[in-house]
Amino acid sequence: MAPILERLGFGSKEMTTSGHNKDFVLKVVQPSLVGLMDGSVSTLAPIFAAAFATHDSRYTLLVGLAAAVGAGISMAFSEGLSDDGSLTGRGNPMLRGVITGVATFIGGIFHTLPFLIPHVTLALYVAFGVVGAELLVISLIRYRYFSMSFWMSALQVMVGGGLVFASGVLIGNA
Repeated sequence: MAPILERLGFGSKEMTTSGHNKDFVLKVVQPSLVGLMDGSVSTLAPIFAAAFATHDSRYTLLVGLAAAVGAGISMAFSEGLSDDGSLTGRGNPMLRGVITGVATFIGGIFHTLPFLIPHVTLALYVAFGVVGAELLVISLIRYRYFSMSFWMSALQVMVGGGLVFASGVLIGNA
């Protein structure tokens, strides 16, 4: 694995406490995780607000798509422009921006896709399951790469996701 990482520009042989290549964690895993978390959580409120306000899968799908695309673009620019990598060693800002933007879009689009189902109630139940799976994946990544307790990670991610979800439901029912 080390020769492959070196060819991809992750030359540091320094390892994290979790036993992973530090360059890979800083330059790929961390921006991916930031994007997944932002996309998964920040798009919850508009999607579920739209679903509860309109009771229409098509409008909810459009809101979710707009939220996922907008969040992906925003996070790509935020990550790419926030740090040129020279001070922190986090690597090429354009690459980090692309990684973060794509991960943000992925995090937001997966729980949007259930609204392709025309019955909004069924789509909501499927979306709930997808959100749960997304939060589980985020918790597993944090556990694997950042040496943190899986249960503490899951609790933190669920509390954040739950607060955003609740705000979307409350606003959608207003």
